[in-house]
Order: sequence, then C-alpha cells, then structure tokens
Amino acid sequence: MKFLDQSKIYIKSGGGGDGCMSFRREKCVEFGGPDGGNGGRGGHVLIEAIGGLNTLIDYRYKQHFKGGRGGHGMGKNRTGAKGADIYLKVPVGTQIFDEDYGVMLADLTEEGQVVMMLEGGHPGTGNAAFKSSVNQAPRRTTPGGPAEEMWIWLRLKLMADAGMVGLPNAGKSTFVSAVSRAKPKIADYPFTTLKPQLGVVFVDQREFVVADIPGLIAGAHEGHGLGDRFLGHIERCNTILHMIDATGEDIVDAYKTIRHELDSYGGGLSEKKEVIGLNKCDALDDELIEMLSNELRAVTDSPIVPISAVTRFGIDEMLRALLENIDQAQNAEGHTSGRPGYYDLDDDAEVIEKPQEGGWSPI
Repeated sequence: MKFLDQSKIYIKSGGGGDGCMSFRREKCVEFGGPDGGNGGRGGHVLIEAIGGLNTLIDYRYKQHFKGGRGGHGMGKNRTGAKGADIYLKVPVGTQIFDEDYGVMLADLTEEGQVVMMLEGGHPGTGNAAFKSSVNQAPRRTTPGGPAEEMWIWLRLKLMADAGMVGLPNAGKSTFVSAVSRAKPKIADYPFTTLKPQLGVVFVDQREFVVADIPGLIAGAHEGHGLGDRFLGHIERCNTILHMIDATGEDIVDAYKTIRHELDSYGGGLSEKKEVIGLNKCDALDDELIEMLSNELRAVTDSPIVPISAVTRFGIDEMLRALLENIDQAQNAEGHTSGRPGYYDLDDDAEVIEKPQEGGWSPI
C-alpha cells in the first residue's frame, strides 16, 4: 500500500426534501382535507478515525464525496426518505483543515472519533402540518434546506511514541529493523527512506511505537534534500531519538545541524526530550567512543547511549531510556483515555455515542 499523508477533497451534504401539497378527496369518503407529507432530511458528511489504517491513499484517486438527497414528501401524509449519510474513513492522527490550509477544523487522535463536517439540509414541511381550525385547507409548504459544500485538506500525522531524526545514513532504518519487525529499505547511499516507517518495540514487558522519517540535511527547512515536511509525523511523539553516525567526520556539527532544522521547523519539536544514539560503535574502540561522547556532552545535556544497530550493542539500554522519557511525557500531560464519540465542529459540543444506524458508505 502506498503512503500518502496529505490530500485535498471536496465534500457536499445532501439537500433536504421538499414538503408536499396534497388534498384527499375520494368518493364515499366523508372526511378529506390536506394530507401532504414532509420531506426527508439530507445526508450528513461525517469523518471517522479507524484503526488499522496509516495512509490517505484512498483519497488519491477519488476526491469528491456527496451525501444523499432527502426524498420529497408525498400525499397520504407520507414523509420523504432520509438522505444517506456518508462516512469517510481516515487513519487515527488525521487533521482536517479548511480550503486555505489556515484553520484546523478537527483533529482525530483516538480510534472511533467521529466529526460531522457538513450537516444535511433540513426537511421541508408539507401542507398537512399547517392545517388548523381556522385554516382547514392550507396551500402552504416549505422547501427543503439547501446542501452545504466545501473543500478540505486532510493531513495525517502518525501516532508514535518516539520519533527518529538524523542525517542520511545515520542508521535509523537499521535500528528500526533491529528492534521491531518492520522491514524498511536499507542501503549504503543517502535517502533510502522516502516515507515514514513505523515499528512496534517490545522491552521489559512493555511496548511502544517508533517512527522513522527520511533523513534531514542542512537547509531542509528551505527545501533542500527531501525538505522537512515529514517532521510533522513526529510532532505527536513524546520523545525524540536523535541518531548520529559515530564514524562521521564531525559528530558535533551533525548534532547542531539537526537541532537547527528542528528549531526552524517549530511545532514544539525543539522542546521535546531527546535521547542521542551514537550509532555504528562496533567500528570504534572504547577510548574513541568515550571521547566522542564527551564531545557531545559539551553541547547537550541529553542522555547519550553508544549503540550498534547491526550487533545490537546497547539496544536495550537505548530502549529503556526512550521508555523513561515516554513515561515522563505522558505523566506530565496527564494522559487520559477519552471516550470515543461523535461530536460537531464546535469545541463545546457534547460527545455522544456513535449512532448504530447507517453503517459505512463506500468511498
């Protein structure tokens, strides 16, 4: 499955059905009168976050989605059919922006959350609803409400506990393949990772998710290399794993380059706790490893763990250091498991249980 983390789509709700004007007049029937039914409401457009999905590729080849129109009212007090609601399935972690990409409309961070993007048109009223003792033959109806439409942007930010950053060929993909069952592409040339990779890590009877993103180079925030857009996938991470190639020419400069790119990107990345992984230490002796670690300690207070992703040297120590930062970040934020629900765009809207009717509409 191809990875796609951004897509622009057009959505439109269904218009409401018109009310009907009708009169009952039959031979041998003593009482007739108005019997025009109401129209049906238009279909809503809703977006739901589901598990087991980590790409927006479904919206690459189809960008227009429309709710069903409500049926018109009919005689004999028959109400028009309700328009079919349409549910769009997106991965957990999807953000919804307006057409100009300036305002975030919703952020789906938990499985089962549903946001109503557009409400279906209200139903029209038939003439039977207007009858009274003083107006026994009303000739008045109301039309159904109009449909709503808009363009929106979907942007996926992966939900991971730890995010990996570093220069190209720092050994990030090798690390992910060593600590999880992920199978990223590994080669001896830069930019072998072209899309984010997720791996589930197990340590001390615990598990957490590690995200590997494409390597950064100097000037990535200006568009150099693959750019810095992939940094959005680690905005939600609780900690950062900064991987440095211990066999590089200047590890201090490599560290400062990545930190500068994180500061330039923003998004709170520069404030996140990090663990520095001094990788490829299997090619160095103990004295050189200690000397390089001291050079890094002179420019950062973050913990430094010498590792070798190939030989698994220092892997367990690294994972425990990441897990400690993850626990501290979660405790500081006071994470609570919210109740998956069904809510409007209004921040103060009440969360209610998702309705069981309707089911999925194909997309």
